[in-house]
Amino acid sequence: MPQVPQTFFDALAVRTWCGLALRALGRAREEIDAINVYPVADGDTGTNLYLTMESAVTAVEAVFDGHGTLTERKPPLADAARAMAHGALIGARGNSGTILAQLLRGMAQVLAADGETAHTDGEGLRLALRRAADSARHAVAHPVEGTVLSVASAAADAADGTDGDCGTIARAAYEGACAALAATPGQLAVLERAGVVDAGGRGLVAVLAALVETFTGEVPVFGAHARVEAVLDSGAPEVTPCEGGGPAFEVIYLLEADDSAVTRLRERLDTLGDSLVVVGGDGLWNVHVHVDDAGAAVEAGVEAGRPYRIRITHFGLGDVHTTGAERPPRERAQRAVVAVVPGEGLAGLYGEAGATTVLARPGEPPASGELVAAVRRAHAREVVLLPNDAELRHTAAAAAEQARAEGIRVALIPTRSAVQGIAALAVHEPERRFDEDVVSMTSAAGATRYAEVAVAERQSWTMAGICQAGDVLGLVDGDVAVIGADVTATARAVLDRMLAAGGELVTLVLGDEAPVSVADILEIHVRESYLAVDTVVYRGGRQGALLLIGVE
Repeated sequence: MPQVPQTFFDALAVRTWCGLALRALGRAREEIDAINVYPVADGDTGTNLYLTMESAVTAVEAVFDGHGTLTERKPPLADAARAMAHGALIGARGNSGTILAQLLRGMAQVLAADGETAHTDGEGLRLALRRAADSARHAVAHPVEGTVLSVASAAADAADGTDGDCGTIARAAYEGACAALAATPGQLAVLERAGVVDAGGRGLVAVLAALVETFTGEVPVFGAHARVEAVLDSGAPEVTPCEGGGPAFEVIYLLEADDSAVTRLRERLDTLGDSLVVVGGDGLWNVHVHVDDAGAAVEAGVEAGRPYRIRITHFGLGDVHTTGAERPPRERAQRAVVAVVPGEGLAGLYGEAGATTVLARPGEPPASGELVAAVRRAHAREVVLLPNDAELRHTAAAAAEQARAEGIRVALIPTRSAVQGIAALAVHEPERRFDEDVVSMTSAAGATRYAEVAVAERQSWTMAGICQAGDVLGLVDGDVAVIGADVTATARAVLDRMLAAGGELVTLVLGDEAPVSVADILEIHVRESYLAVDTVVYRGGRQGALLLIGVE
């Protein structure tokens, strides 16, 4: 269906652009991964860009959901632009994704400035593209020409020299980016040797093509520049060894810190490694660096503030970026379990049981691309997927469909809580036939009632009456069943409701903020009040809820 063009930048234009950009990156992902040789030839630039944009799309959709679906109830431009930037920031992956997040943040700073009506025309788009290019370049410790930074600057330069509406400006920026992308092999020797254009720049061209489609309804034809067509038609690059190798680890984390601390952090990380990119602001930052000492990079973050969502990737001595040779293919396992878990403690528990985990921090649900990446990482012919959250059912279903399209047999068990996932994992037997294993795991999960104890963030209507901010809520099977003032008393009331229908095993998963005595008190209560009912206790870490409860 042809795209109905937008005439100016508003919240709907942000939503449309993000959606079209995600679709474009999805189509180009494998191509971009194949030409990824700089700064590390790890073949994941397209995937990282896709996951970053997917996080931006999820954040924008959440803003629209909060304002209803009617056109007259659409959110202000500022809200949509800020959501786009925040979503990209918290979901940024790799060097390329981190830079894309800063590009989107730079645009949002202009689009969201001075109220809803400001900067919505061609002039505003021109200013946004310039801010994006400049802020991205500033975020990189040592900018290199022939990369996505060059492509972004060329797009902004082309827009600066053009007058007109948003469609005219977007097309000029796109054409300037295409020309710059074609020139990248002449600027960066590693691209010239491999016979490719810059992968990050290629991704940005896809994003700008989506911007053109948003404002004109037309999809620009990529490859108008002969050099671009030639290098992309030449197939996957032949990667040569990097002189002197490179750092062994990629370290990425979100960081809560003030500006002065981040300035010191940049200086510290710059001495530890390379490919340093620090993006964000207003107290929240995304830090990316390649280092040999991953621990030192994380410790530097601890000194600056509070790092979390820490991801450390070991490039490995056998990786193409250090040897120039492909790693020998690892034989696929027959079966694996992939599970979404809400805290580090449960991630460790699931990992010990052999599952591949995806960490879902409070307020930051994983995107379908992250689940697909975990399925690939499990490297198995058959995968059992445990979303462990009712809100993730559509995301998990989309991930399962994508994995099936790649030839992986995937069964989605609709677990709605991590305690149901624990029950399913407890009966998992890889030696059984796949269908039998899935039926057994599904039965175990379905036989487990689940509950959680949490603190109300605001006043609201519930199934148990009106709660106030700060009240302790006991939710059974997703609905508020108990409203109380004390965590332990509320948890005991929830347990009594659940065990009234019978049960043989109680599972308690304690969050970091739960009272230290609550587990002992509940264990004693179960032992004294319910004969032949056992209790097991796990530490969930920073999981959002104070307490997760399972009864089976």
